[in-house]
Amino acid sequence: MTNTMRNTTIQDFKVALVNYPGAQLAAIEGLADLFLVASRKSMSEGGGQVIIQRISAPLEAAFDAVIFPPSLDGARGTGEDKLIAWAVGQHQRGARLCSVCAGAFWLGHAGLLTGRPVTTHWALEDEFRAAFPAARLCPEHILIDDNDIVTAGGLMAWVDLGLFLVGLWGGQALVSATARHLLVDPSGREQRNYRSFRPNRAHGDAAILNVQHWLEAHPDGAASVEQLAAVAGLSGRTFLRRFQAATGLPPSTYAQQLRVEKARGLLERTRNPVAQIAWAVGYADPSAFARVFKGVTGLSAGEYRRRFGTVRMGRGLHST
Repeated sequence: MTNTMRNTTIQDFKVALVNYPGAQLAAIEGLADLFLVASRKSMSEGGGQVIIQRISAPLEAAFDAVIFPPSLDGARGTGEDKLIAWAVGQHQRGARLCSVCAGAFWLGHAGLLTGRPVTTHWALEDEFRAAFPAARLCPEHILIDDNDIVTAGGLMAWVDLGLFLVGLWGGQALVSATARHLLVDPSGREQRNYRSFRPNRAHGDAAILNVQHWLEAHPDGAASVEQLAAVAGLSGRTFLRRFQAATGLPPSTYAQQLRVEKARGLLERTRNPVAQIAWAVGYADPSAFARVFKGVTGLSAGEYRRRFGTVRMGRGLHST
């Protein structure tokens, strides 16, 4: 990759934006605008352009990249869809196939994700894993580049995907120029910065649900398996088996995720010092809390508060 813009020896970059039924139009038009900005800046330096085509039915033309955007109405595609067969043909001709958010389902139905690292919106994790168990889902990432397959996470991750493709085609200098023009951050985001812990409570196991409610009410307690099993009215071995089956997590991981989620809320809504928040969610050692919080969210507690805090910090007040 070069740090200068492309010159006239570089060919134009042809991109298909798949306008499938239910596709998010804002993403399609936003990507078109992003590529237009990049094209204008490239051509002003004597370089090529990104040629965009919105596709709602199969075409004979060959593309360098094919993008399946997000969907706001639950559209997921099926293996019988003609657009999926067309995308497979484009892939076989050398196109890089890309998706944003639920667009990854279309790539999955195309049979292209077996053994592949892939991301989608973190809230779609369970649905995606059930549909495509052979894919290596990594929902903590905003974007995963697997060479001929590129997937991006949440609804607005089309910005990350668009800038990534601009970089592949035109180099980092063009990415920077495009990002500055659009007033967006060209890098550094991860989905885990935004991801919330949403435990399953619809599993139908009343004993385990009782433990989940108890943990919600006692985030500052370092409960042992024996104590939690007593809350459930079960033996330790039976409790562990049923808790894992109901929630998908061992009790220790579940409790850790729950504490971090409660810490997120306190960082967002209060001015309380980080050490006080650590204590409130069960960490007597602030350094241990700092390690766990960053491991789960990808940000330090102070960085998280600066990015997502809803309470303005007054003079003389500090987040740590």
